[in-house]
Amino acid sequence: MKINPVYQQESRISARSFRLPLIILLCNSILALVALLDMYSMISQVKTTAEIQYSSFLSLYVFAAGMEFVLLLLIVPALTSGSISGERERQTLNLLLTTRMTPGSIVIGKLLVSLSTVFLLIISSFPILSLVFIYGGVTVTDMIVLLCCFSSTALLGGCIGLCCSSVFKRSTIATTASYCVMAFLVFGTMALWRLASAIGGTTQGKEGLACLLLANPAVTFGTVIKSQAGHVRRIPFLEIWAEGSSVSPLIPYWLAFSMAVQLLLAFLCLWIAIDQVNPRRKRRWKI
Repeated sequence: MKINPVYQQESRISARSFRLPLIILLCNSILALVALLDMYSMISQVKTTAEIQYSSFLSLYVFAAGMEFVLLLLIVPALTSGSISGERERQTLNLLLTTRMTPGSIVIGKLLVSLSTVFLLIISSFPILSLVFIYGGVTVTDMIVLLCCFSSTALLGGCIGLCCSSVFKRSTIATTASYCVMAFLVFGTMALWRLASAIGGTTQGKEGLACLLLANPAVTFGTVIKSQAGHVRRIPFLEIWAEGSSVSPLIPYWLAFSMAVQLLLAFLCLWIAIDQVNPRRKRRWKI
């Protein structure tokens, strides 16, 4: 099987570097510390009151999954936002374009390197989330759905980072722009819907703005958690986001539609990145 040369080369470099195991160690250490402290507090409560509340153990899964989701939002744009702009700063992008590789293979190779790191991080953290299996309440199917949610979020964040990296010449500016775009998707779409609800527009207008929440990965994650755990009281803002989608008639199919919209946005950002890298394009809006 033919392997992407960019992916093959950079995956070897990343596997030999100290950066990859350090990222995995730090992220899993944070998740393990949070999960163990949460479990310790629940066990201490059991010793004090002599009452076992199994719903409290289910909240451990909610809290650990929420922490991992926040880490994904913070890590993925940083991994990809310097991919293309870094090649420009090192003056090696033109050398890559003189080879037989197409602009698409270069961009996709950069994306695969970053996503392989993220997926390794996601898979390695699932034993921590599986602590809830000791007490029940979450099935293997729920874990697979959560994995799909994390994967769509990672793909969207990676493509946004690549898009900004191809448009902007400097890695610092590209990283800042990537976080701004992610912040708009997470906070801006919800703020627009909240503003429309506060103003008191028509029902059709509210439902139209609620469709913007399909692009919000936090709403998708909140919907997944609410369907699995039944509550999100340990992370109050997720309850607001999850209930924000209830005004739309798409709510029975919200998870499928939201993932589809986020995948379309990811492929759109990927197409823009390939188009900006292509040297045959006459007009490029690099900053």
